[in-house]
Amino acid sequence: MGILPDNWIREMALKRGMIEPFAEGKPRKGRISFGTTSYGYDYRLAAEFRVPEFDTHNPIDPKRIGQLQFADVRQSSIVIPGHRYILGRSLEYFRIPRDVLVICQGKSTYARCGLIVNVTPFEPEWEGYATIALVNSSHSPVKVYAGEGIAQIIFLRAEAECNISYADKRGKYQAQRRIELSKI
Repeated sequence: MGILPDNWIREMALKRGMIEPFAEGKPRKGRISFGTTSYGYDYRLAAEFRVPEFDTHNPIDPKRIGQLQFADVRQSSIVIPGHRYILGRSLEYFRIPRDVLVICQGKSTYARCGLIVNVTPFEPEWEGYATIALVNSSHSPVKVYAGEGIAQIIFLRAEAECNISYADKRGKYQAQRRIELSKI
C-alpha cells in the first residue's frame, strides 16, 4: 500500500470526479487552509449542522440515536460549547476508487483549540458527503467556520483491488447527501 501524491489527487478529482467541488491547495489569507496538500486533501466544512439537544439523565445510545433530538442549523459558523459535540458534513462530495482507502485526521489549527474531528475511513467505492463529529474537549467554547478546512484526508492505494467494496456490500451510508445519524 502506498500514499498517493497531490498530482494523482488532482487528476482523479478533475478527470474522474473523485472530489467535487475540488480546490487547489493555495494560501487564502485569513482562512483555515483547504485543498490539495503534498500527499492529501484538506476538505471543508459545509454550512449545515445537527446540534444535539441533550437530556443529561439519559445515555446516548447509538442503536437508538433517533431518540435524541437534534436541531438542524444552517449558518456560516457555529460555536460548540465546552465538552459538547455537534455533527457536520463535508462541503466536498467524494467518490473513492476501488483500490483506494482514505484515512482522515482533524486539522492542527482546530486541534490546538481542543477540537477533535472524528470521521471513519472512506472505504473503497464509498461515495457521499462525509458526516463529521466535532467534539469540543476543552472547557471553553470553540468556533468553527463553514467553507474552510476542517480535516485532512490521506489516500492509500492498495497493491490490488479489494474483493468486496463498500458499494458491493451496499453500505448503509453509501451516497449520503446530508448529515446521517448512526444506522443499525
